[in-house]
Amino acid sequence: MQQWLELATVLLFITNMVMLGLSELGGIIRMVAVQGILLGIFTLIARVDALSARLIILGLVSMGLKGFVFPFLLSRDIREAKVRREIEPFVGYAASIVIGLLMLAASMWIAARFPMLTSASSPFVIPVALSTVFTGLFLVISRRKALIQAIGYLVFENGIYMFDIVAAGEIPLLVEFGVLLDVFVAVFVMGIAINHINREFDHIDADQLSSLKG
Repeated sequence: MQQWLELATVLLFITNMVMLGLSELGGIIRMVAVQGILLGIFTLIARVDALSARLIILGLVSMGLKGFVFPFLLSRDIREAKVRREIEPFVGYAASIVIGLLMLAASMWIAARFPMLTSASSPFVIPVALSTVFTGLFLVISRRKALIQAIGYLVFENGIYMFDIVAAGEIPLLVEFGVLLDVFVAVFVMGIAINHINREFDHIDADQLSSLKG
């Protein structure tokens, strides 16, 4: 099972790197879907020694929301906004990939400074969880399109979820489902906001909103 855990962790990191290097919004959403499915699988194999009905339900619900529901909502937003690509991000795609590798290195350095974090079943899990958090934040601040910024929020939450599974121990099921519900509501509301922005201003470039005057 250890090798499957490490494989899932590596694949999760690869999805981060692919998202940093893609300009096509549809491709990024597909990577978010893959990441959500991998996180559902990760939930089950990371805690296989303490597998319970609670964890199985959590893994399946997480996989359903992160792997299918959220990507469906985001794909619908793309169709309604009629936007296909991020043309001019604040940070270029090649530079974003390099920064992604640097964020992984920084995550490994941070994890090594906290002995409690190194107790995870795989030494690569915590660094990838932290780098996923950093990747989400980076997508929020380095992209112009409001839709990709919403995706960055999802990736950020995925990193926190991954960290929780391996490091935080037992958390009440209602709390975990409450977090998933909050994310669902946030994605739904962001989709509505993005459509309103597109309808009013004929674009979803978040940086142009700063030019509005009161």
